Amino acid sequence: MSIIIFLFLPVIAYTGQQPEYNLDISFNIPDSRIIGLATIDVQAGKELVMYIGHLKIKEVTLNGQGINFNIKDEVLRILPLQSGSLDIRYEGVFKDNNTTEDTNYGVVGSIINERGISLTGIWYPQLEGLYKYRLKAVLPDGYEAISEGEGIAKNIKDGNIEFIFDFPYPTDGINLIAANRYEIIKDSYGNIEIYAYFFREDIELAKKYIEYTKKYLKLYEDILGKFPYKRFSIVENFLPTGYSMPTYTLLGQDIVRLLFIVETSLGHEVLHQWFGNLVYIDYEKGNWAEGLTTYLADHRYEEQKGKGWEYRKQILIDYMSYVNEKNEFPIRDFRSRADFSSKAIGYGKTAMIFHMLKNIVGEEVFYKSMRDFISENKFKKASWDDIKNIFEKRYRKDLSEFFKQWVDISGMADLYIDGFRIKQNGNKYEVSFYIGQKGRVYTIDVPLTIHYKDGLKKKIWVRIDKVKTGLTLSLDSVPEKIVMDEDYEIARKLSSSELPPVISRVIGDDKGIIVLPAVNKEIYRIIIDYFKGRGAIEKEIRDIMDSDIKSSSIIILGNDNPIINRLYGSSDRIDAKFNLIVKNNPWNYQKVVVIFSAKSKEEVDAAFRKIFHYGKYTMLSFDNGRNIYKKIDDSDRGIKVENKEQALAIDVSTIKTLSEIIEAVSSKKIVYIGEYHDRFAHHNVQLEVIKGLHKKNKKIAIGMEMFQRPFQKVLDDYIAGMINEKEFLKKSEYFKRWGFDYNLYKPILDFAVQEKIPVVALNIQREIVDKVSRSGIDSLSEAEKKEIPMEMDFSDGEYRDRIREVFLRHDNSGGKNFDFFYQSQILWDETMSMSIDEFIRKNPDYQMVVLAGGGHIQYGSGIPKRTFRRNRYDYSIILNDVDIEKDIAHYIVFPKHLDGVISPKLMVLLKEVHGVVSIDDFSENSVSEKAGLKKGDIIISLDNVAIKSVDDVRIHLFYKKKGDTVRVKVLRKRFLFGDKEMEFDVIL
Repeated sequence: MSIIIFLFLPVIAYTGQQPEYNLDISFNIPDSRIIGLATIDVQAGKELVMYIGHLKIKEVTLNGQGINFNIKDEVLRILPLQSGSLDIRYEGVFKDNNTTEDTNYGVVGSIINERGISLTGIWYPQLEGLYKYRLKAVLPDGYEAISEGEGIAKNIKDGNIEFIFDFPYPTDGINLIAANRYEIIKDSYGNIEIYAYFFREDIELAKKYIEYTKKYLKLYEDILGKFPYKRFSIVENFLPTGYSMPTYTLLGQDIVRLLFIVETSLGHEVLHQWFGNLVYIDYEKGNWAEGLTTYLADHRYEEQKGKGWEYRKQILIDYMSYVNEKNEFPIRDFRSRADFSSKAIGYGKTAMIFHMLKNIVGEEVFYKSMRDFISENKFKKASWDDIKNIFEKRYRKDLSEFFKQWVDISGMADLYIDGFRIKQNGNKYEVSFYIGQKGRVYTIDVPLTIHYKDGLKKKIWVRIDKVKTGLTLSLDSVPEKIVMDEDYEIARKLSSSELPPVISRVIGDDKGIIVLPAVNKEIYRIIIDYFKGRGAIEKEIRDIMDSDIKSSSIIILGNDNPIINRLYGSSDRIDAKFNLIVKNNPWNYQKVVVIFSAKSKEEVDAAFRKIFHYGKYTMLSFDNGRNIYKKIDDSDRGIKVENKEQALAIDVSTIKTLSEIIEAVSSKKIVYIGEYHDRFAHHNVQLEVIKGLHKKNKKIAIGMEMFQRPFQKVLDDYIAGMINEKEFLKKSEYFKRWGFDYNLYKPILDFAVQEKIPVVALNIQREIVDKVSRSGIDSLSEAEKKEIPMEMDFSDGEYRDRIREVFLRHDNSGGKNFDFFYQSQILWDETMSMSIDEFIRKNPDYQMVVLAGGGHIQYGSGIPKRTFRRNRYDYSIILNDVDIEKDIAHYIVFPKHLDGVISPKLMVLLKEVHGVVSIDDFSENSVSEKAGLKKGDIIISLDNVAIKSVDDVRIHLFYKKKGDTVRVKVLRKRFLFGDKEMEFDVIL
């Protein structure tokens, strides 16, 4: 008995003449063997080049006569001497370990076993070019099979089933899928028959896939025209595939079971019926179909949800993560996806190109051109040139420059905004700025969104075609900000503020450094081996240099790895069995740092391979290989310039007196008071706050930036009354290490001595800071490194930017290294923070007032937030005489000017060498020069007090008043008459 099913009458009639290719195959499934006969129409003198992979060619005959054949490098070449029918008998064995990859088609190869048959690679002698295929496959009873076919005949005979697949259109190859556990559900959409070939255990999913297929058929018929075939099938595969072939899509079982596939990948594969399976890809001239399908499927679905800009931004993130100078290539050279970088180019960048093309020609012309493209190229191979020509016909303008710069040349635009200014002109406001291009200059239409304070915004497009394109906009009101490409309409590089720290940036970096954990290295063996396989270098913690961090992405193993504290001050404690978090590399924002932590090797092995499916995330947690948490860090949307000149206002009814501020901060564990070092009024505010808090709490301490940690005992001795003020100034090396007139700080120290208030030396040794500023932390000796904090957070980008502004304002910054300067500033801040924390830990019942320069305190960036990171104690910030800015401080004091007595000066420049102090130069109108002193004079004594250092001079003068006379004894070197001691009276 036989059952025959005929399904033909295609929707689109094809009249072109193409050679025919008939395949007659059977199987020995226990042996994973295929036995095949390929019959091909040939022409005399026209060589056939066939790719045979691992097939074994048994016999070749032409019109029934055996002929010789040649096989080399898995290629069979035959030159027929007469036209007719060429028969090739072959066999092939396809076990799991024989899986191959066909790089032309991007499909994983063939397997025959008890699970089923999946023939998607080289399973028959494959020819280049288009042929009309007809396939007959004999399978055991109980099997169902699917291949490219408008007409399918199924014949049951002698315990076997004979399937005949007829595809009456030319195509460049066919595939075969079969299994003995399929159940088939049939439905229809209009005159299209829809089939679902699902395994029995998943059959309940079939109806959902069919319903979604109907939605996609309607969607794409509305915009592209009639579905090209009479039949469409969704076929479940036992291999992890996701392919689309003419008349069906092949989805792996694991993929089918994912809930989101019906809303994403299924539509993508349906759309491929038009692009790739109706209009074929001319691979030699570039694969346009994957990017176009991505744009009209995956991207379109997100666009319909209002999230198109997010999808496009992710395209650009992926491009910047995976594509670099070594692996970048023009779109026209894309053939198929081979890795993350080729996908980012061939799928992502290509989708962006079609988006830009639609913006240029308009939506109506875009979709009419798409329909024209399909109509003119059905069952033909099409290229980028065909797309260009079709669009030019509809658009009626030359698009050569567009396709040249985006398709023929590699790379993306690299844009920035600078020179932002606002000028009032009558009742209008002229906003001027320029858009710059780094690297290659593109001709490109750039969207600008103008945001106003009332929430309104306006979008305009401007054309740029120069290294710098100047723009002036005339606006009715002052804008709050202008954002370039906030919806990601153009293929461009993202700015550092737009690029979040995500996993893809680690995966895509081919130059990483693995920081090994102190213990339990084998827990992370799979991670180590993977990244080493990609070129990463493994290093012990002690061997990591700051230059390593700056040059590479860093893979840190273990949440307790000390390198985390070295970069970020502390680690994020997360209670998960396997966790990873990606952070910006504080030394190079083009690189990232990823921290892996796990509780066992089993957890790492179960989860690590899965992270490659979560490339867009910043943080992941897994439990036994199951994802339980994922997060993406926020990043800027578009490249923005803000109007920072907006007037700030304060509510005068809230203005407080200093006494009220003291009352308000009295409950805080730490009170920071910023200063300009040379202003008596600021130090008076500090003293008043100290006195006010001391009245409320006798257990108060004063932390001072002005003193360095090695001199803490000197401070303690002075406060305790064990040494006098002069000894204190001498032993603390105050004048050498700080330099500002001690009269500025004397009232505060006098009060501390009077009330026995502990004073804490906060600062690090000046020699270490100076060395780091010159040569970086790496230049420190092992002994010096023991003096610096173990925890240092370099990740505050806004603070880094403010420090850079300070650096650039320095007259001598040109020859210095900013990174080293920044390191020295962080070292300064972190040491002061550590000093505060150490005191409070030893004295938990004390409150502390911290005196430091305003730059170390404002916005909390320098010392306050770093101390809070260490101990979580609440604090308040008081600043003196600063501009009112949001979040700059909790309180700002504007004290009236206050004069103070300062120490008189000799008005000389002194040089100290090996205990000898000499005059190097004089200030203008110097009192010393007028008294008769000369350059080169060696100062022996002041008022008969021996001078051995510059500090001795400054300490002696500290106790003088303006108008006093100082007797200066010097040794003057004379050329002819010998050295001579001389004395001079200098009136200060």
